[in-house]
Amino acid sequence: MLRISGLSRQFGDKYAAKDITIDIPTGAFVGVIGRSGAGKSTLLRMINRLQEPSSGTILYDSPNVATINVTQLEGSALRNWRRQCAMIFQQFNLVGRVDVLTNVLMGRLGHMPAWRGLFKLWSHEDRVIALAALEQMDIASLASQRADQLSGGQQQRVAICRALVAEPDIILADEPIASLDPRNTKVVMDALQRINREFGITVICNLHSLDLARTYCDRLIGMAQGRVVFDELPQALTDDIARELYGLEAGEVMAEAMPAHETMPA
Repeated sequence: MLRISGLSRQFGDKYAAKDITIDIPTGAFVGVIGRSGAGKSTLLRMINRLQEPSSGTILYDSPNVATINVTQLEGSALRNWRRQCAMIFQQFNLVGRVDVLTNVLMGRLGHMPAWRGLFKLWSHEDRVIALAALEQMDIASLASQRADQLSGGQQQRVAICRALVAEPDIILADEPIASLDPRNTKVVMDALQRINREFGITVICNLHSLDLARTYCDRLIGMAQGRVVFDELPQALTDDIARELYGLEAGEVMAEAMPAHETMPA
């Protein structure tokens, strides 16, 4: 269980996120929706501690482990949390000149001593885990290619593999399909859904398209002006509520739809 209480991020007299209080149970697939600037990315980055909260607490409970106060973590404990709570970014954040397998192996850094990570001394087990992740995403054949030679959809699948090999409890996906075409959008969302269902990994995903949010998520959190203003099952998101959340953008996000029965691209 991820328990967020009174979480805020303030810049001067303005709030990017204000007084967010939500509980997210283990194994959930949660979509965070809202117009640009609503605070969605700020929320995910605070959970991962890439951005420091101005106030509030983030607590994490997992079976047989003492409650972790994420907001107080430092040093190695914070690095371990970022392994437990892996992040997938809109712009992939791969090292373009490095091959796909090495990019994925970087997700294993949290499982090895710092000196081994510094010299990239990957073990046989690390390589097996990385190749298995690539196989799951149907891109094992690309292991030796440079990351910057791949399509956008392939790069995002590599980024998902990098997150997966960290063996996280939670995956935070910040607009993971924003720069992808419809076919690759479906491929990436299907992959996240499969990870959630088969491995029980909690997925918290920022999404722009309401059609995708309703299709893939089992709970939707709507944000506006840094606050949570909607927290319900997808079927409770009516067109009227969507218009309140998105204002002038409502027509655009309600019209976006994913293609049916697309096959995975090579």
